[in-house]
Amino acid sequence: MDEEGNFIELGGEFPLEENEHFNKLSVNTLMSDIQVPTNVYNKDPDILNGVYMSEALNDVFIGNFQKDPTLTWQYFGSSTGFFRLYPGIKWTPDSNGVVSFDCRNRNWYIQAATSPKDIVIVVDVSGSMKGLKMTIAKHTINTILDTLGENDFVNVIAYTDYVRYVEPCFKGTLVQADLDNREHFKLLVEELHVKGEAKVKKAMKESFRILADARANGQGSLCNQAIMLITDGAMEDFQSVFEEFNWPDKKVRVFTYLIGRDMTFSENVKWIACNNKGYYTHISTLADVQENVMEYLHVLSRPMVINHDHDIIWTEAYMDSVLFKSKAHSLLLMTSVAMPVFSKKKETLSHGILLGVVGTDIPLLEVMKLAPRYKYSDGKKLKPKPNYNSVDLSEAEWEDTEDNLRTAMVKGKTGTLTLDVRAAVDKGKRPFFLKNDYFYTTINETPFSFGMVLTRGHGQYMFFGNVSVEEGLHDLQQPDLTIADEWTYCETDIDPHHRKLTQLQAVVRYLTGKEPDLECDEILLQQVLFDAVVTAPLEAYWTALTVDEGMESAFLGTRSGLMRVIRYAGSEKRVGKRFLTPVDKENLFTVDHFPIWYRLAAENKPGQFFFYVPHDDINKGAQKVIVKWICCNVTILMSILIHLCFSQDVNCYLVDNNGFTLSLCPFIQVGKFFGEIDGSVMAQLLKSGLFKRVTLYDYQAMCKNAHHHTSGARPLFSVSHRQKKVELMQPCNTEYPGFMYDTSIRETNSIIKCGRCQKMFVLQQVPNSNLVMLVVQADCDCILNSFEHNATVKCNRMKSQKIRRRPESCHAYHPHENAKDCGGACGIAVSLTLYFICLATSLALH
Repeated sequence: MDEEGNFIELGGEFPLEENEHFNKLSVNTLMSDIQVPTNVYNKDPDILNGVYMSEALNDVFIGNFQKDPTLTWQYFGSSTGFFRLYPGIKWTPDSNGVVSFDCRNRNWYIQAATSPKDIVIVVDVSGSMKGLKMTIAKHTINTILDTLGENDFVNVIAYTDYVRYVEPCFKGTLVQADLDNREHFKLLVEELHVKGEAKVKKAMKESFRILADARANGQGSLCNQAIMLITDGAMEDFQSVFEEFNWPDKKVRVFTYLIGRDMTFSENVKWIACNNKGYYTHISTLADVQENVMEYLHVLSRPMVINHDHDIIWTEAYMDSVLFKSKAHSLLLMTSVAMPVFSKKKETLSHGILLGVVGTDIPLLEVMKLAPRYKYSDGKKLKPKPNYNSVDLSEAEWEDTEDNLRTAMVKGKTGTLTLDVRAAVDKGKRPFFLKNDYFYTTINETPFSFGMVLTRGHGQYMFFGNVSVEEGLHDLQQPDLTIADEWTYCETDIDPHHRKLTQLQAVVRYLTGKEPDLECDEILLQQVLFDAVVTAPLEAYWTALTVDEGMESAFLGTRSGLMRVIRYAGSEKRVGKRFLTPVDKENLFTVDHFPIWYRLAAENKPGQFFFYVPHDDINKGAQKVIVKWICCNVTILMSILIHLCFSQDVNCYLVDNNGFTLSLCPFIQVGKFFGEIDGSVMAQLLKSGLFKRVTLYDYQAMCKNAHHHTSGARPLFSVSHRQKKVELMQPCNTEYPGFMYDTSIRETNSIIKCGRCQKMFVLQQVPNSNLVMLVVQADCDCILNSFEHNATVKCNRMKSQKIRRRPESCHAYHPHENAKDCGGACGIAVSLTLYFICLATSLALH
């Protein structure tokens, strides 16, 4: 409806076009569009009028994108549930025809709409809550958990005639409401069963004690505190509890949720909320849960809205796997910037009407581009995982046992630090020791700090040379040469006309003068031109080589991201079909790492050849060794191995410096860890010091966990509505071994006693390489368990509260807040609310 009261038809033709800037997703850059969750009635007058009034945002979004073409998604999330997104996309329901995305559950909305909060959820599990009531109560808990973010703290208590914590590990404390803890609570809540008689006083007392201890000890959010009481009735004399713990200051708000159709105790339940600055709602069906839970966010936002504080918030880094999971959108690690939009109407000031939240996404890829890959070596990687939320710095840089680096960066300090670290590449299989220098500083006007790691040794110095542009361009355009397309040699994202250019095309057009307006990295261009000229003779050399059968490729990489590759076999004949192709990210120069083979060779002892078997998921199980046989000693050694293979008395192996087989007889387990092939010999090699065990940790791991569930449990990766056993991937901490060969030992032999027989083996180091030859007696079988990984989730780690940078503002109280608006009969008529929403939205947009 417009200002004159006329009905306006919404919708119409909405053309979409594939856009490079938005990861080749089909979008409409001339218009935003609207998404409404299936559980929200899309013809509701609040929705229709909000959609109409927020159309003014189209011009704002388009203007922003024109001013800054590097912007990605811009959006407005309404408190009524609709979501306006620019550029517009086609929203695709799931297989059941449901669009479940609700912007009000997203961290950017939650953090912008309310200040940080401590929440204790108290649920009645007495006998009267059986059946549908308990199902609704569990769904209510899960929905409340979904409204919490990284800055919030939570615990869940169940009560009958006694009080119990759903997670005994968290007894008497609050835990950070990160994704891992929230999902952990959901699984535990699903196991709740009803019995006994309800005694709410004990549960309320315990909840107040938890919150009081958090305040006294400087823990939790240090801002809002609230208790969420979920029950089907309250019969006790509970006023004394509030007199003792919460009155007269009412520092803790109490929100109450009456479950079921029975209204006998509704006045009691409402009284609790209204006398403790909370809000009362009645939930009689599962469909009522979402909208009723959202009411508490509006109450907590009142002080901020009354103050007219437009706090700008930045979310933690997260993997956006929800919004575009059904699209051709590659999942990006990103942060969101958001701020609240609210009514400024004086007549409703004390009600603090939140209209919604406006925001935009910033891919961390854009931040990474500010620190070009060629200027530094690889640090430790954050590993994207399903439902990726965030990783604590102590989990990535776990050698910082005193948290010196973490504390300095959290506090926004500027400085340097040196650590001896253990790193691993090739999916954690290959460890090596590094000395890293860390440089860190704060990023102004954000809650973030920026850190850079420089490894001593390789990469410490840069080599420069001068070549002419003409000479460099000639060699740069040879068919065997590519450059890292994920690196930024030239900025192609500013001008829309440049977005379809590859980095090599952009470099050539810039250097030839066809695109003089391109912004390019002159230092990197100088390096890549020099590398192109210096390595140009290799093409003729490789082509002229007489290669042995089985040699498939020759390749070279330089620090400037340049690669030269020549193929000696067609793709249909190659065993390593995936190796050095665009899908083989691990072995290419990408925005966040050098190729595995490049890094292994760089950390290898100078003057030695490095051999390894690339990991290949697509060709898993194929007997392949992708190496370059150059050293004559290796050729002789292979002849010896082939001769020995004809003997049934011995097994022969070529094993690399990390204990993985490169070649063996019979050729059935290439690339496998030798300890899994012959545990007895590997144990003897460790015992004698030829190989050393290196303990590695992964605090970002995902582990399988068999779990029985029903549809209400909402496990991470199951959409089943039938009870069955599924393998869930859950976050876990793992400790696992890596192995390194002691290169000072050139040869040895030993005998292993195996019950009734003895096993003899001989080891000899292959000169000028990272290989050893192992010949093992085959007619004596020693059974020894192979080495396994140990995975566990530790209670202390889940509930730890490390030092963290808190939001700068806290809006927990305002003297003009209308606490009488506490549920039941609303104090504002619907038509008046709509009028204020329309007017205030218009004012806010201008």
